[in-house]
Amino acid sequence: MPAEPTGSWVPVALSSDLPAATVLPARIPAGALALWRSQSGRVAASADRCPHRGMSLSHGFVRGETLSCIYHGWSYGQAGNCLRIPAHPGLTPPDAIRTVTHPVTEADGVVWVAVGEPAAAPPGLAGLVPLRSLTAFADIAAVEAAAGSKTTAEGLLDAGDIRLLLSSTRGGETLIHVLVSADAGPADRIAAVRAAEALRRGAEDIQKKGAA
Repeated sequence: MPAEPTGSWVPVALSSDLPAATVLPARIPAGALALWRSQSGRVAASADRCPHRGMSLSHGFVRGETLSCIYHGWSYGQAGNCLRIPAHPGLTPPDAIRTVTHPVTEADGVVWVAVGEPAAAPPGLAGLVPLRSLTAFADIAAVEAAAGSKTTAEGLLDAGDIRLLLSSTRGGETLIHVLVSADAGPADRIAAVRAAEALRRGAEDIQKKGAA
């Protein structure tokens, strides 16, 4: 599958991996993200760089409805505007101090971040539910080769007994979200995870041979 075009949605994480008041690193073609959920449950996607000293905001912490940098505690809202500078508690930060943000939404248990301004909602998963995510040190072409199947325009890959939702995270790496039927039992879920891990190893072997 080609790199995500402008005007598309990228599946960056599972909703279950981002509980309230947490932040985690993620990536889209535009670069690294700090993906975070406020105390009230709202999800935001900020560029992973504090405008103050360039520290990764994904190393920071969520307090209430803001994301704070771990270095000097500068705090940012969902829209990216700086709301608080601890060293100057009486100062209202100027609007020019802000992080870059990206449109983000949740659907079917997946957190999607937009590249550009999508004209439509993220693709539906049609009775599938996300089980877990894993990263393959292989590109999408190698994952497709290991599965013996091609990815759809929505990023879905039919890999036999499992379905996978794929996205490129950076050169030579692919984020794999493992999907199962909504009525899958515990044994089916365990089998799906094992199958996905085996496919990941196969894709990484293909990638290594191609680079040799």
